[in-house]
Amino acid sequence: MLRTLAARALVAAFALIPATAALADTWPSKQVRMLIPFPPGGTLDTVGRLLAQKLTEQTGQQFVVENRAGGNGIIGADAVAKAPADGYTLLFNASTFTTTPMTMKAPFDVVKDFQPVALVAQAPLAVAVNKDLPFNDVKGMLAYAKANPGKLSFAIGSTGSAGQLATELLRRAGDMEYLVVPYKGSAPAYQGLVGGMISGFIDPILGSMSYYKGGMLKILAVTSKSRVRTLPDVPTVGETIPGYEFYSWYGLWGPSKLPMDIAKKLNVEVNKALAGDMRDRLEQQGLVLQPGSIDDFVAFQRDDMARSLKIVTEGNIRAE
Repeated sequence: MLRTLAARALVAAFALIPATAALADTWPSKQVRMLIPFPPGGTLDTVGRLLAQKLTEQTGQQFVVENRAGGNGIIGADAVAKAPADGYTLLFNASTFTTTPMTMKAPFDVVKDFQPVALVAQAPLAVAVNKDLPFNDVKGMLAYAKANPGKLSFAIGSTGSAGQLATELLRRAGDMEYLVVPYKGSAPAYQGLVGGMISGFIDPILGSMSYYKGGMLKILAVTSKSRVRTLPDVPTVGETIPGYEFYSWYGLWGPSKLPMDIAKKLNVEVNKALAGDMRDRLEQQGLVLQPGSIDDFVAFQRDDMARSLKIVTEGNIRAE
């Protein structure tokens, strides 16, 4: 009897293999939704839409971006976690996806409930400030903060975002105090910065470039290890505070039970997109593209989460 049951179980298991392989062979056969859990207009949205366009061109099926904002990115991410694991609902998100659950309760587990697909890019951040402030570099900002306690305010696009973690690192490294002003995404934060409601905002370079080129704000420094080619005259924070370095990053995930054959096929398509003209377009904006395997992405995410948890814990960063 036991042998019969075992034989039936084995037959059933093997019967699933052709179905899974067939699914991977035919994917995608219809429109794919790519959820971005923040409002349109920020760097995340810009990169995600460009990737969706390239995947559409490569696969012949529409990759449609859907902005599902709310809850510091939790609502959109949770929708993907609960979606059918068939490759037709994906999550495109920034590193804030992995750090937000460190600062507030989330209905999902980043590691257990999602299948990493591809790391897309790392993004140096720009330390942007209101154009009317009386300093033009990080050294001047730190001096101003000490001479005028309580007057500097920095926006955060979402709790636990790369910008907030980078600002917290700057506060510690430069012994700078500032007021945290939360916004619902990068686009409204820039409006507040340009309008003079806040002093500064640390965000990926791509988000601030149009305002900077239009003379609407000042960029004091970038958070990368080396200067970026799009802003060759702008110093790094590390030139004033040795050792300072920070990046945001962007990736693609599916639900946890996404078949590995589909995940690998999608990973190949993303890497193909990153090797084409998408590379030139994004590198011109200061981003560093990161093609690699799924295993590479898993290791990168694990290491980055460990570093982020240390910053969040030591800075006591919590959602208000």
